[in-house]
Order: sequence, then structure tokens, then C-alpha cells
Amino acid sequence: MGTRYEQDVVAWANEQVALLRAGKLSAIDVEHIAEEIEDVGKSEQRELASRMTVLLAHLLKWQYQPALQGKSWTRTIAVQRKDVAYVLNEAPSLRGKFNDAAWLDLVWSKAVLSAANETGLEGFPESCPWSIEQILNPAFLPE
Repeated sequence: MGTRYEQDVVAWANEQVALLRAGKLSAIDVEHIAEEIEDVGKSEQRELASRMTVLLAHLLKWQYQPALQGKSWTRTIAVQRKDVAYVLNEAPSLRGKFNDAAWLDLVWSKAVLSAANETGLEGFPESCPWSIEQILNPAFLPE
């Protein structure tokens, strides 16, 4: 084999693609290919969590700092909703994360921490007060 996985992952990936396309299955690096495929799924999960965290933090700021509501926040909320929709469109199986209490708790706690850091406020709810439908609804802004 040419380039080792640990030396240059991009060159390694290109070599693996060439081997796969040439049908040289006995020459491929099965273990590292499996790891890379697994990492793709993890990356998509992190992307969804990141977008949801930012979205929830801005919904919290919207609700708890009404005097500071403005176009910047509404644009950030809209962009995050579109990004969440994009991730879900590309990986529909990730919708299952919305039924995962541990995942939701983690995302919510990160959103609360972010909102608290940005606002200096305390006393946010311990659990998310909105449904997933509300959070993703383009017309929803908490009061």
C-alpha cells in the first residue's frame, strides 16, 4: 500500500477510493475505512447538536432579553433553523435524536450555558420548555 493512514489521511483516502473503484477489495484498508465511515455519522450528529444549541440559546435570549430583540437574533434563529433542516434532509435518521432524552438534555444544557455566558443571566429552565415542533417552526418566537 502507498500512503499510510497515519501519515496523510487525504492521500490515503484517495488511494482507498482508487482501490475500491478498481475492484481491488483485498488491498483496501478495511479497519480505517470503517472508522472513517463511522466518523461521518458522528460528525453529522455533532453538526445537528451544534446547530440546535445555537438555535436554543438564541430562543432563550429572545425570551429573557426582550429589550434586546433585533434583526440579528431573528436572522441567527432563521439561519440555524435552515441549517437544522438541511442536516435532517441530508441525514433523516438523525430525527431520532429528538426522541433521545440524554441527547436533548445535553443540547439543552449547552444552550443554557451559552445563553448564560452571553447574557449574564441565571435562572433559565432546567429542561426545554418548547416542543421540537415549536423550536423548528419558522414562525415561532417565545414570549
